[in-house]
Amino acid sequence: MDQSTASDTRGAQLLDHLRREIRRRRPGERLPSTRALVEQHRVSPVTVSRSLAALSSEGLIVTRPGAGSYVAGPGAGTVERPPADYSWQTVMLGTRPVDTGGLAQVMRAGEDDEGMSLALGYLHPSLVPTKALAGALARAGRLPDAWDRPPPGGLHGLRAWFARSAGAGIDPNDVIVTPGGQGSISTVLRGMLSGGDALLVESPTYPGAVAVARMAGIRVVPVPTDRDGLIPELLAEAFARTGARAVYCQPTFHNPTGSVLPPERRRAVLEVAAAAGAFVVEDDFARWLGHGTPVPPPLVTDDVEGRVVSITSLTKTIAPSLRIGAIIARGPIAARLRAMRVVDDMFVSRPLQQATVELVSGPAWPRHLRQLQAALAGRQRALSRALATTLPAVRVGWLPAGGMHLWVRLPDGVDDATLAETAARRGVLVGAGRPFFPAEPLGAYLRLTFSGVATEADLAEAVSRLALAAPELTSGPDRVS
Repeated sequence: MDQSTASDTRGAQLLDHLRREIRRRRPGERLPSTRALVEQHRVSPVTVSRSLAALSSEGLIVTRPGAGSYVAGPGAGTVERPPADYSWQTVMLGTRPVDTGGLAQVMRAGEDDEGMSLALGYLHPSLVPTKALAGALARAGRLPDAWDRPPPGGLHGLRAWFARSAGAGIDPNDVIVTPGGQGSISTVLRGMLSGGDALLVESPTYPGAVAVARMAGIRVVPVPTDRDGLIPELLAEAFARTGARAVYCQPTFHNPTGSVLPPERRRAVLEVAAAAGAFVVEDDFARWLGHGTPVPPPLVTDDVEGRVVSITSLTKTIAPSLRIGAIIARGPIAARLRAMRVVDDMFVSRPLQQATVELVSGPAWPRHLRQLQAALAGRQRALSRALATTLPAVRVGWLPAGGMHLWVRLPDGVDDATLAETAARRGVLVGAGRPFFPAEPLGAYLRLTFSGVATEADLAEAVSRLALAAPELTSGPDRVS
């Protein structure tokens, strides 16, 4: 356990202890001093201060500077209320649900922390550049204009950095800063298509994009893929059959398969889209997640017609709460997307943008990328070895050259959703493959993420727990690699 994780654990234990103390004490009774709590629980004064601040925000204590902290009076904190009847809301809202698809794991964040996670596609705290982030945020907060309103499209320095990172031919004015990749997908799909329109997507694909489309009433049409990604001939047939005006794809380290669109297919996809008069929505979320080999430039650098709208994000590469992404677009679609960003939420927080500039412009950024990419490559190898040794019936099609997932095929007769539920009870969270298919799944799959645990040894332990949940996977033919 690293230092920050241990500190978080001790802080949670202190909070639990203080809540029990508050329940035992009378209103107005003084709690132990900060010094006493530090000595008794072996925590830092900062941890005590954070715990007391949390209790104060909940209305459970009253803090008096120089005097201490006291149990709040009657009625403070959570108020017991009789059960309410909200059935009228069902009538007013109608029957259209919000389909979160494969994002359900994100909605449960914090509830499943006891289990080892091979499901959620974010970095474990041990892989996050916490010190560099803290320093960048502190420097950003000291700037004279730290809390001023930023330009709606984003700070020029950040837009310029995204443009340089994308490659030749991209101008800072082509870039719109967004609150992360998911927000970018929502803006682009809603700005490009209307309810009832068709959107072509890879099958399998990222469930979050499908969820956005369906919430907007957009009809999702799957296009088959293989090891090299989208199949241009089938893409052309889908455009002709549906009259779709856009295709959503992930050409580099595709989620969930890890495929990379080769040069000849990159050209073919753009040609097919041009023949159909359609947009290409490029989700370039994994730009900085290569495992040491060169990463191809984004599709948008091959585009001279404004046909490609490219989405990227730093969230996967830096930290889950660094909700900073970008849209690269040109022409009338860019003007529409800028206007939509203003209508949706005005702009992205200036301190967060400036902290990102501080981080990616300094020496900590290349150092973090080197360390992260080496760690991801090692974890991928460790997970692959653990699967081969412990779960030989699981079939890994190939080892991607980047990203944070392995896409594995289960034997016929094994239900991926049932297996995921059983594994959770054994203390390991895995991603069932079914939500990644916009239509009928082609078989039973799991997406196994290797970035969400502390060490390579934890990956082996997680696979061992998976074996306990599915003993039928512990014997079988050798996997294909």
